[in-house]
Amino acid sequence: MNTYLRFAAGLAVLFISSAGLFAGGSGLNVVVVVNQNSTNSVQLGNYYCEQRGVPPQNLLRITNWTGGNVEWTTSDFTNSLFNPLVSMLSSRGLTNQIDYIVLSMDLPYTVTANNGINSTTAALFYGFQPDDCTNNCPAGLPGCNLPDASSNAYAFSEGIFRQTPPGAAGSNSWLVTMLTSSNLALAEAIIDRGVASDGTVPTQTVWLAKSSDVARNVRYLEFDNTIFDARVAGDFSIVRTNSDSPYGLTNLLGYQTGLAGFNILPNAFVPGAIADSLTSYGGVLYENSGQTTLLAFLNAGASGSYGTITEPCNYLQKFPSPEDYFYQARGFSLAECYYLSLANPYQGLIVGEPLAAPFAKPGAGTWNNLPAGATLAGATNLSIQFAASDARRPLQQVDLFLDGLWLQTVTNIPPQSGNVLAVFLNGQTINYVVPSNATVSSVAAGLAAVLNDPTNVSVTKVTAAAFGDRIELQCTDRSQRGSQIPLSVSNSIGSGAALTTFLAATGTNLLDTIAFGLRNYNVSNAPNAGDYLQLSITKTNGTVVVVSVTNNAALNTGQLVQQLVNAVNASASLTTTDGLEAQDFIDYTPYGLPMAEFNLQANASGWNEAQIQVTLSGSSTFLITPAGANVLDGNLSDLQPRAHLYVTAGTTNLALSFPFDTTSLSDGFHTLDAVAYEGTDVRTQTRATQNVQIQNTPLGATFTTLAGASNTVLNFTLLFSVVANTNTISSIELFSTGGSQGVVSNLSSATFAVAATNLGVGLHPFYAIVTRTDGVSYRTETQWIRIGASEPTFLLTMTAPPPSLFWPATAGRLYQVLNATNVTDTFQLRDAVTPSNSAGFWIDTITGAPQQFYRVRAPQ
Repeated sequence: MNTYLRFAAGLAVLFISSAGLFAGGSGLNVVVVVNQNSTNSVQLGNYYCEQRGVPPQNLLRITNWTGGNVEWTTSDFTNSLFNPLVSMLSSRGLTNQIDYIVLSMDLPYTVTANNGINSTTAALFYGFQPDDCTNNCPAGLPGCNLPDASSNAYAFSEGIFRQTPPGAAGSNSWLVTMLTSSNLALAEAIIDRGVASDGTVPTQTVWLAKSSDVARNVRYLEFDNTIFDARVAGDFSIVRTNSDSPYGLTNLLGYQTGLAGFNILPNAFVPGAIADSLTSYGGVLYENSGQTTLLAFLNAGASGSYGTITEPCNYLQKFPSPEDYFYQARGFSLAECYYLSLANPYQGLIVGEPLAAPFAKPGAGTWNNLPAGATLAGATNLSIQFAASDARRPLQQVDLFLDGLWLQTVTNIPPQSGNVLAVFLNGQTINYVVPSNATVSSVAAGLAAVLNDPTNVSVTKVTAAAFGDRIELQCTDRSQRGSQIPLSVSNSIGSGAALTTFLAATGTNLLDTIAFGLRNYNVSNAPNAGDYLQLSITKTNGTVVVVSVTNNAALNTGQLVQQLVNAVNASASLTTTDGLEAQDFIDYTPYGLPMAEFNLQANASGWNEAQIQVTLSGSSTFLITPAGANVLDGNLSDLQPRAHLYVTAGTTNLALSFPFDTTSLSDGFHTLDAVAYEGTDVRTQTRATQNVQIQNTPLGATFTTLAGASNTVLNFTLLFSVVANTNTISSIELFSTGGSQGVVSNLSSATFAVAATNLGVGLHPFYAIVTRTDGVSYRTETQWIRIGASEPTFLLTMTAPPPSLFWPATAGRLYQVLNATNVTDTFQLRDAVTPSNSAGFWIDTITGAPQQFYRVRAPQ
């Protein structure tokens, strides 16, 4: 990690289209991409689909990539991944439904070009971002700069992803993660932990570690902001520590550090944990970079991690901010947390289970008077009941999905025009009237603007900043403690037709900080003999302490500044609670730069405690910044008393009856999913599912598994028969994981053969769609078949006479029947049986022995 390039760290119901309003995330919103040339990739993708309920049409098979799992060119990336993905989304009607892309292992994680290197997850997230230096790159390293074009507009927005895209509105963008590890079992374990974490509301602690590696510990500057937000929210434990290794730590919900190499114990993390290290090559997974990679965190139990795939230098913007833990505490998914916390992610790889959301709190939903298998016809009415998890998370929108595809928005309850939100702040009452066509985020932005009106600020001494649906309040008056600033809110219907807009506060007053005042100093230019540096420090009680050093020994810049730092920390007058400490010394002279920097930090937390006045001066040789007298409030935002306001919309109890026209839908068997979204920008989903049958015409068909049944093996060919009840058929098409498996035209019956190897190990649905010549179609009932690589244990039963053996079989598996006349004798092979379905059966035709003992085995 190169550091010498950076010198400072700095209840009306509306029926509307829901395109772009999904977010929150479930299997309905995920596309899984597998490399068809890798059995591990296919099996892992199938496993994810099963665990997360990803519809079969949401899996994309890449068939033309055989170039390994490390890197590909921008041309390969575009032709093998991006273009097929865009085409698939369009052809399958998923364009406005998909927010997440999961890349299943054995796909390259690096995209290379003449003008830069990106990670695959970032290039798919917001397009390939070239480096903006060619012949004049800092230190000759193309990756060691920060192109303006690589900024992520979604970062820190706390907005709904589709409403806050990272680039230009309307451009292709998805929340992309990769699922991979050194073997398939470890990769599947990442999925298991992510799924297990959902809604668990863990109480374990996130550790933010400041290491002694000054090149890599730079995120410590962001720790206090996140800890403050977590304390204000009141339901999440985040602490900072000085640590050079996570080894020995267990029961962690998260860990953020900056280290080139480290060890960590297995099972150090609880499900849902996010962990990463700021270092150069944490994302270089399968090459020898000499550094510990992100896989170490995943192998230790984390559900997601991040690392860069080329030398990035230690720009804070290129690494996840600790705010990702605050976003997680709000209920955002793992993928949302990472991309919200990354200002410039183009060189970073995200590996993990994207939907993991341990703090999401879904409500409950149930269909009314719609039993499983109910037959629907014509124009009918459906009824559903939803209840929010609590009053802070009302339900706003309900969408209806048919067989995993978005069908319609049933209702959307926007912030009601005319509703009045009132804030009582420091003795001032501030009202905000909700305008027409408002969203939750626009209400938050509008209310923040009113709170920031100079007339209001002059009284409240509080400013506001909107982040999606959240408003952050900060006191600007140092004479007031947070406990002295009362805060309350109220909501009223105003002139609206119903009260659907709500405002909540995190407490009855602002909260004081636990952060320590900080100021960074920089000294540059080489000293001459006799040059000096001097710190004049006026403590908050008025006492003046002067510390100085002189260059009497031909010292360089770094050595002289180091002496000053040592002298400050050796001064007994500065060790008291109203004193300060010098820390975070960085010497740039080894890199050929006559420069050094350090921080001064107050010994006690608080804004008032940071009012120690410091003047750093010296010989005219030196360039010193900042000049003049300064107090230790370089981190002012972390010192000001703080509170949060949250805007929501919707209702906590949502009973809906809505018309449902079945006449334009396929007859046959279907699954209805009603999805209710939390009325915040977190958009946690509550889902109610029911299987139904639609019948508007006499069209029907029988769908029979001829060979395969409920279980089969990888080297078997599945056989299916589809027979329509009429001869006027234009097509019969078979579907399974990944889409169409074959089509027959102008026949009323068809037999389909599907090689199990094409689908891979996993659980797969099979159904057929029969289309009449007039366009009417029928969807058969879905049959589920598990394809396995090995035989599960089974129970053998026998009847007689004659001796007949029965066992639950796996279609296509070879079974050997053995017997002996004495149980202590060696069993001899009698026969071999290959069942075509799920029943194994064998009759012994030799019955002369007085007794027979039998065994059945499935040889590997």
